[in-house]
Amino acid sequence: MTTIDAASSSATPISNRTRGEDREWLSTAVDLAWRCPPSPRAFNVGALIIDADDRELARGWSRDTDEHVHAEESALARLAPNHPRLPGATMYSSLEPCSIRKSRPASCTRLIIDSGIRRVVFAWREPSLLVEDCQGAELLREAGIEVVEFPEFTPQVKAANAHLFGEG
Repeated sequence: MTTIDAASSSATPISNRTRGEDREWLSTAVDLAWRCPPSPRAFNVGALIIDADDRELARGWSRDTDEHVHAEESALARLAPNHPRLPGATMYSSLEPCSIRKSRPASCTRLIIDSGIRRVVFAWREPSLLVEDCQGAELLREAGIEVVEFPEFTPQVKAANAHLFGEG
């Protein structure tokens, strides 16, 4: 996995997107987290799917279509399952995609793997607040998906989720 604050990985990246471009799209995903209807039992998450030509294909946020939908799931649902641009696309999410799901049979990690997306960029590793030991990043990497983390966005994502920490 690539962590921007850590030493660079020897793995060849799947995307030629610059760190600045990644930061811009991730910033938009973080902004989308503020659109979520707050829930005492769920994170506020924003997600975007951006194609290889740097065009937005879809966006979503937690609980935007129903009380159980996750951001990544919502964005993916806006595209046909066999959309031809998904294999070259990047999923940007304000939170590490879930690896365990209480409200649906498939986790966001599984949905991303099955979609054909080959790259995921996220801001904050899911803390063990609602689900113990999220393994989204590891499972994505094991599936051959490039994973990039920008922990510098963590404070903004935590702020959008202050309701879970008794701060909002």
